[in-house]
Amino acid sequence: MILDKNSNKKAKISYPTKWGFTVIGRDKEKIEQAIKKVIGDKIHSCKFSKTSKNGKFHSYQAHCEVDSKQERDRLYQEFGDHEDIDYVF
Repeated sequence: MILDKNSNKKAKISYPTKWGFTVIGRDKEKIEQAIKKVIGDKIHSCKFSKTSKNGKFHSYQAHCEVDSKQERDRLYQEFGDHEDIDYVF
């Protein structure tokens, strides 16, 4: 669940739903490969987002349908644990 900015109530997320992950790393090709590996056979989209000012980091937007909070959390954890991903949110 996520907090509604206009109140203290949590918004309910209905599954399945399309979910987006921002993944950041140092090597564009390795980031793309990591996204494919983590998401696996699920239909997904992967789009380059931007490069940091100094050119050290690159970010991508990855989207796929998740069937549950547990699946969403598992994907987030796998991105975070992947050696070629420095940050995920």
